[in-house]
Amino acid sequence: MRSHKSNLSWLLAAWLCLGAGLTQAAEGNGWEKLWSVTLPDHYNESSPALAPDGTVYQGSFYGWLFAVTHEGKVKWKFKAGAEIRSSPAVAPDGTIYFGSRDRKLYALNPDGKLKWSFKTGGWVDASPAIAVDGTVYFGSWDNNFYALTADGKLKWQFATSNLIYSSPAIGADGTLYFGSHDKNLYALTPDGKLKWKFITGGQVDASPTIAADGTIYISANDGSCHALRPDGTELWHLHTGGYSGSSPVLNGDGNLFLTAGINFTSLSHEGKMRWQLPSEFPLDNISGASAANGLIYVSFPWQHLGTLDDTGKWKREFRTDSDSMSSPNLDASGVIYACDGFILYALKPLTNAAPPAKSSWPLWRADAQHTGRVQTVK
Repeated sequence: MRSHKSNLSWLLAAWLCLGAGLTQAAEGNGWEKLWSVTLPDHYNESSPALAPDGTVYQGSFYGWLFAVTHEGKVKWKFKAGAEIRSSPAVAPDGTIYFGSRDRKLYALNPDGKLKWSFKTGGWVDASPAIAVDGTVYFGSWDNNFYALTADGKLKWQFATSNLIYSSPAIGADGTLYFGSHDKNLYALTPDGKLKWKFITGGQVDASPTIAADGTIYISANDGSCHALRPDGTELWHLHTGGYSGSSPVLNGDGNLFLTAGINFTSLSHEGKMRWQLPSEFPLDNISGASAANGLIYVSFPWQHLGTLDDTGKWKREFRTDSDSMSSPNLDASGVIYACDGFILYALKPLTNAAPPAKSSWPLWRADAQHTGRVQTVK
């Protein structure tokens, strides 16, 4: 008869074998795992960004920013002074921008050397947005929204009445949109003047999404999703059924995909509920990735990356090793990059791989480089 300790050991071994079997089966079920990189910490919420040369940048809980080659080799790592929740953004010249809970925004050269850092009065969890002229925009927990030149000099700052967690979005005319915990969505001119603000029913953690016709979509923490005209007047709003810090992504037809409470949700651009797919756990701030083949990729908590079709039906899933809390990215060849909180993966479907959807906002932060700038639909 086994002792209590040996029974536990046997059960643990069996569980590990079963877990490995599930992972192997899932990897063979329509996926090719191109590579994976184990990070030195858990609970990573930063989403991977892609440079034009294929380098993948990933932030981590203990303050490391990793640069990983297209082949899955770590090129370098840079240590910030505290946790990185901000997702990095990559400029056309290869400069990498990201925020940290040491209250700074960082700019790194492509070789990982510090270019400059800018100190604020609070945590910088928001991901920066990069304008066409190189201006970098971001918000801080010190209640201020900042505009910096490409060499790190302050152009202007704009004060709100509460902290800023929301990452900014840049419209085709250069208008800046971002939310605050004061429950407002703000629209600023490129020189920092207030155009308008729109009061929602809850704190705004989500990043705005911009449609090809200029419509702005924003989720608030009271569970509502709002559609606004470029002048700040409301087209519609819909209660989605739960808290949402998720930034909607848009497919080629302009339909919205976002998380709300425990549901992955799709809305029409007219504001009608299309469908909801429930999860066992809250989906928090996760956004999906919309592909040109009509599929949506989304990281679900507790160990899987899911693939859904446009009707909300499962197509395939990839079992991961930890809890997924960040948004996946997608490159032009159909490779998906995702972090499960502990491991950074590069995955490719064995069939029907496709680039991002032909829409103005197919991915978290609009494009694979996380510029936060509305995309031209061709």
